[in-house]
Amino acid sequence: MPPTRATTNDRSALRILLRLWPYVRPVRVRLFSAALVAIVASCTGLVIPLVLKWMVDGPVADRDPAGVWLGALYLLLLGLAEALLFGLRRWLVARPLSHVEASMRAGLYARLQRLPVAFHDRWASGQLLSRATTDLMLLRMFLAFPLTFLLVNGVTILVGVVIMLMQDWTLGLVILLPTVPVMWTCVIFEKRYAKVARLAQDQVGDLTTVVEESVLGIRIIKGFGRHRSQARAFRELVRTLRGTELRKARMLATIWGVIVTLPELAIGAALFWGSVQVANGDLSAGTLVAFLSTALALRWPVESIGFLLAMSQEAATATERYFEVQDALPEDAEALPQDAGALPQDAGALSGAGGSGLGAQFPAPLSGRCPAAGDEAPRRGAGNRAVGPHRPARDNDGIRFTAVSFRYPDAAPDSPPTLEDITLHIRPGESMALVGATGSGKTTLTALIPRLHEATSGHITLDGTDITAMPREELRTLVAVAFEEPTLFSASVGENVLMGADDTAGEPELARALSVAQADFAHALPQGTGTQVGEQGLSLSGGQRQRLALARAVVGRPRFLVLDDPLSALDVHTEAAVEAALRDVLADTTALIVAHRPSTVLLADRVALLSGGRITAVGTHHELLRDNAEYAHLMSGEDHRR
Repeated sequence: MPPTRATTNDRSALRILLRLWPYVRPVRVRLFSAALVAIVASCTGLVIPLVLKWMVDGPVADRDPAGVWLGALYLLLLGLAEALLFGLRRWLVARPLSHVEASMRAGLYARLQRLPVAFHDRWASGQLLSRATTDLMLLRMFLAFPLTFLLVNGVTILVGVVIMLMQDWTLGLVILLPTVPVMWTCVIFEKRYAKVARLAQDQVGDLTTVVEESVLGIRIIKGFGRHRSQARAFRELVRTLRGTELRKARMLATIWGVIVTLPELAIGAALFWGSVQVANGDLSAGTLVAFLSTALALRWPVESIGFLLAMSQEAATATERYFEVQDALPEDAEALPQDAGALPQDAGALSGAGGSGLGAQFPAPLSGRCPAAGDEAPRRGAGNRAVGPHRPARDNDGIRFTAVSFRYPDAAPDSPPTLEDITLHIRPGESMALVGATGSGKTTLTALIPRLHEATSGHITLDGTDITAMPREELRTLVAVAFEEPTLFSASVGENVLMGADDTAGEPELARALSVAQADFAHALPQGTGTQVGEQGLSLSGGQRQRLALARAVVGRPRFLVLDDPLSALDVHTEAAVEAALRDVLADTTALIVAHRPSTVLLADRVALLSGGRITAVGTHHELLRDNAEYAHLMSGEDHRR
């Protein structure tokens, strides 16, 4: 559930919908043209009653068959013109509105890639997914139909009322009697419907989250035999959403009943009064026919008000939900283009039409190691060092933490920080193991180096340069990370691994990385390294996924390497082979390795003990084993006499 689930009190739907203007502006000419065509088409329909008046008072009254046929021809041509104009309106809006929807979806995806990890920790993935799918579909439908026809129907009603008043002002006043109660009903409906529409869209997001979690966790559900309880929970959410949708339907039925009934009563009263006038000779039959035909022609524009208002409120809540994400502060606000949601002029750039491979499947923001479009990519020199505008002040200082503290943004103000006064120096070319009990903050500390989280206080430097002085794109070309829980994407093995390298990397780099990670099993897959691994890589074993994640971390020969317990899923023989290959890699890099087993600790030159959010000891494995009781206890689960 998103933390910013909004209320609709004191909210202006018009003000919210006006936020769509930057996306609509590039296609405004075609949209305005479509609205003008629709107005002409609708007003063309209002000419038909005037032709009927001419026919009744002229050829019909004079018994002139030729005049009747001529009038029929006029009616046919008017009907054909109206149909063609409405078809032209549909053609005018189809392409630009698909452009607007694609633009907004691309902008939302780009913003999601730029938002900090803390944002994604708070938001359910289903809520974000529903904003990128259901909400944008509602917005496209609003721009295609209600936005245009609120204007078109308003103009049509105004022109029709003028025509009726010109025919007979007394009958026109009778028709206008329901105006005040209808408008009052619309105001009340708009306020109440907005709340229910927002609730329904949030519940769709919750439902999407449950479906996604159930699909990804299907092995757990089946393994524990929880499919029935999951199905019951899902049915309960479905029933809740159904109840909300029924509330919407009841409200829409109520306003539609009012909007339909009152004008129909007014038309009936006008018919009675008009018939009396015709009988008394005060009104011609043709005028009464024209008046009633105009009134009937206005039935749909009037009756559609409730439907259009409902769609407009749903569009307003969809816009509100969309901009809840767009308004969230990105990691680097200055790194975003001014119009993050702007669609490239070349529409094919969105879909990657004609493209394939890693670039097509994973846009640059997905990989933390790929610079964003428009940023200067760090150039690689000897030793894979960046030669960009933020070149380190010193080339031999390694990784240094100075009085670093960290508290999660959502933590209670009086709670202790997760990390406190961390001062640590990993010398150039040195590998340091980070050891601590579960919950001591090891993973959090490693996440501070690539700025997945921002330190609350203190400084972290890489070769003497504060990491906050570097663009994140450049920082993440210097630092490679392998997480304890490996994440693979629905792409080939090779594409997943090469995400950790620049665009020039190819088969030699891929083969070397797979060899280091002891992931040569990839060559034996049905299509070799071109084999698709499936969603989340669940077609592979846990150890295979972890080795591919390790290969992804080392493929780019990073200057700084952060490994979060990268060997936890490996058997002892594979672990020993990976460790032997990793020693060559670690000799050329500065590394921080989260470790739980002595076999992993022995990869490092020194060890830092993290306890209660503080570094309490630093030394070699054997020194700490001899002198530090807490460290000896942590290592006691394995044979540490190596």
